[in-house]
Amino acid sequence: MKTKKYVEELKAKDAAALHEDLVAAKKELFNLRFQNATNQLDNTARITEVRKNIARIQTVITEKSKAN
Repeated sequence: MKTKKYVEELKAKDAAALHEDLVAAKKELFNLRFQNATNQLDNTARITEVRKNIARIQTVITEKSKAN
């Protein structure tokens, strides 16, 4: 149920805020990959979670652009 709440929060945001979230998520993914490559990452499942969140953000952006 956590993901439904997250998606609802995304849908409530405007396009500019969504793009900011997307940029932040991509930076986080880069940092996680860097930590993984240097064997500093403890929770490798976080990479998958961030990737799915990026996809969710992009989906909401696409839905909003097609609605207009």
